Amino acid sequence: MAGVLRLVLGDQLSREMSSLRDCTKSQDKILLAEVREEATYVKHHKKKIVLLFSAMRHFAKELSDDGYDVIYRRYDDDNNQGSLLNEVKHACSQHSFDKVVVTFPGEYRVFKSMQQWQHQLGIPVEICDDDRFIATLEQFSEWAEGRKQWRMEYFYREMRKLTGLLMEGDKPIGGKWNYDQDNRKSLPADVSSPKPYTVSPDDITSEVIELVETEFADHMGDAKDFNYAVTRDEALKVLEQFIEQRFQEFGDYQDAMREGNVWLFHSHLSFYLNCGLLLPMEVMKAAEQAYFDGGAPLNAVEGFIRQILGWREYVRGFYWHCMPGLQQENYFNHQRKLPDFYWSGHTNMNCMRQCIGDTKRHAYAHHIQRLMVIGNFSLLAGLSVEEVNEWYLLVYADAFEWVEMPNVSGMILFADGGNLASKPYVASGQYINRMSDYCKNCGYAVSKKTGKNACPFNYLYWDFLIKHRDKLSKNHRMGLIYKSLDRMSQDTVDAMQEQAEQLLSAIDDA
Repeated sequence: MAGVLRLVLGDQLSREMSSLRDCTKSQDKILLAEVREEATYVKHHKKKIVLLFSAMRHFAKELSDDGYDVIYRRYDDDNNQGSLLNEVKHACSQHSFDKVVVTFPGEYRVFKSMQQWQHQLGIPVEICDDDRFIATLEQFSEWAEGRKQWRMEYFYREMRKLTGLLMEGDKPIGGKWNYDQDNRKSLPADVSSPKPYTVSPDDITSEVIELVETEFADHMGDAKDFNYAVTRDEALKVLEQFIEQRFQEFGDYQDAMREGNVWLFHSHLSFYLNCGLLLPMEVMKAAEQAYFDGGAPLNAVEGFIRQILGWREYVRGFYWHCMPGLQQENYFNHQRKLPDFYWSGHTNMNCMRQCIGDTKRHAYAHHIQRLMVIGNFSLLAGLSVEEVNEWYLLVYADAFEWVEMPNVSGMILFADGGNLASKPYVASGQYINRMSDYCKNCGYAVSKKTGKNACPFNYLYWDFLIKHRDKLSKNHRMGLIYKSLDRMSQDTVDAMQEQAEQLLSAIDDA
């Protein structure tokens, strides 16, 4: 027997991966590779590259220390082949293998390439299901088939029944499926959150930081202050700290925003779930146990589990069900180029300055910052769907295309015309003011719709609704909004449209 070449991708760093199942230490080889093609096809944030490269190196060392035969290709190796396929070809030229085994990737582009590998390599290539996810792609497609609307809430209920999480028989614990109405509180000024769990870089991570600062100098962010977990043991400590210190308040304040504090009561686990250091089921089981033990209230636990079992599972199924068409969707035909402040953070809008600044510093912002501030502005301003997708993919360390594109094209930009979201997620400045303290330190006045120093979110919001009335007015969730618009004076409407046009024509100065 010649053995098997088992390729592990940078977001598959788990012993439980299907590609590593039945691995024979004496015959098989495991390949991990830091390749230019994947690191640069978009200009990923420096901290994202550090996280993945360091986690890959640590994972490879753990496998090697445990007796597995690991081929590891560093980014700066002289014989680095530059792409996954070429690394696989090179390994096959150096050794004799019966087949190549890999777990289903998280990006359509990579999957389509893998489908050609068997022909290109001349040996069998087995693409295994990624069974870290609860729902198979077939299960999602069966659920979606024949439905007029694919609403996450109903998919989520099916997942609850399938897993038994927070269930009493066939009924949800507490009598309700969803406690979202309890999870929208603004954060009182006297409530403070614990500091996040941080990890001092070891020798491996320090070496990666130096590499990234040298090789990716023109990418967003700073790698030198990197302090995230890069091993499974460290990621488990992040989970433990969240449950012990933050979970109690997570539900109440999960939509809140505060200047200078990006972490608040959020778990910060998406980094580790999406690269494989933590598994979704173990995280949800830990959350459920916290409820049973009295460590967290039901609204927090249900809301947390819904983010993983609901949204995470749903968007993964949605992505694969809708590709490749999803990447071409542009319901409003938005084409405006991204403003420079999406890269610099230099804008007079304090909410955008804070959220983009957090993103630049941490390669992280929580979901409301991404959706209702940066995303809200992106839709109201008519920014290019393609450019916004690319931006979200490269700036966040937890972003992989399977999770990024449905959230951006479907939820943030409504580019799919409502397959994912029941209405566009747009709001005026009043929403941001209610959920944050950003407006207190802003040069714009959130109370003003028009005139000098009026909040851009206010007049852009109404301008967006006016522009797209033909597409949105029949949406049953938009009826009351359009009735409010119709009660406004024509002078007010004209003034808002004029001010919106002025801002959009000089958007870099906003």
